[in-house]
Amino acid sequence: MVVRETTGRVTRRRARTRANLLDAAFEVFAVKGFGRVSIEEVCEAAGYSRGAFYSNFASLHELFFALYEQRAGQIAEQVSAALASDGPDLDVPAAVERVTEVLLLDRDWLLVKTDFLVHAARDPDVAQTLLEHRARLRRAIADRLARARGHTALPAVLGDAEHAAHAVVAAYDGVTTQLLLDRDVAHARIWLGQLLTALLTDGSTRH
Repeated sequence: MVVRETTGRVTRRRARTRANLLDAAFEVFAVKGFGRVSIEEVCEAAGYSRGAFYSNFASLHELFFALYEQRAGQIAEQVSAALASDGPDLDVPAAVERVTEVLLLDRDWLLVKTDFLVHAARDPDVAQTLLEHRARLRRAIADRLARARGHTALPAVLGDAEHAAHAVVAAYDGVTTQLLLDRDVAHARIWLGQLLTALLTDGSTRH
């Protein structure tokens, strides 16, 4: 019993250490960019030793992957929840408002995500990982749109729900690229909402 309790405490402590390292890495990567950050800098930001780092991650590259997977997974889950709030029907303007609040988490996340995109563009294996995560987000959107087809019509030009999901993600990519440059989060939320409403309806707020 003592062994089990001790093991449980160690496991919880290790999970907490890993979470703290990921949070610290996120802050450091957002400020300096991946490729310009050392393990020592992440450890210093988290308040841990190199030993604590290596007990959780084999390399800075592995930590970067874990960070991206964590944040991308959270976003996919949040988008799914935001889209599910209307039941079988889909109130497009209301759903768009909820989704834009979820997708535009903050500029720091966009900086880290862009670093990962540039890194992936030069490495086919990393690119495949990124494509899988983007596909997960698209599936969350496509599944919701498909379930609403009998209640809420999509513009015929979009084709099926999968193509509509591609269009939604493309709109998000365009808006967030602008956000990285002009830093105007309020305008980005408004613009994304307008684009998604226009894509998924006739452009009006009638539903």
